[in-house]
Amino acid sequence: MNILKPELFFNNSTGQLSGNSIGEKTARIADLKGIFADEAARAALPQDMLAYHVQYYFPVAEGTEGGLFFGNTTIYPGKVGDEYFMTKGHFHAKGDRGEYYWCIQGQGVLLYMDRDRKTWAKEMTPGSLHYMPAHVAHRTVNVGNAPMTFGACWPSDAGHDYGTILHEGFSARLVERNGKPALV
Repeated sequence: MNILKPELFFNNSTGQLSGNSIGEKTARIADLKGIFADEAARAALPQDMLAYHVQYYFPVAEGTEGGLFFGNTTIYPGKVGDEYFMTKGHFHAKGDRGEYYWCIQGQGVLLYMDRDRKTWAKEMTPGSLHYMPAHVAHRTVNVGNAPMTFGACWPSDAGHDYGTILHEGFSARLVERNGKPALV
């Protein structure tokens, strides 16, 4: 019997993935229309400016019950008006699915919002572990001056509902006030 080599490698220092079948996507300022409160400020930035980068590994087909997906996101430092660069945020298409994030490097904040639009936030620092319960939307924000990277693991049948957040938004925003993050 042969012992097989791993297909995937995870760099503990940077969170980057290497190996076979790794997917990647980027979000540039042009891709984030409607996400920030100040659309004029977003439109005034270079539209090809990188806001965040995602790597993901799908060992099973999307929608497979009982599988897990794994990935990372790096959010670059920056602001649109007084709002920090952030991910789009999402609920899961199958609302009863949870997810884990863990901060690898940088400084950030994880925003949560339940279906009643109650919003709360938790600080993300290297080594912090964060659970997103079922029926809770989540969005990550880089509040530092360096790239912020976090890892993620979620069920392969969870799916993503970005549309609800795009149309209704979060009930609170993370902005800079007096040089510090503030949830407003």
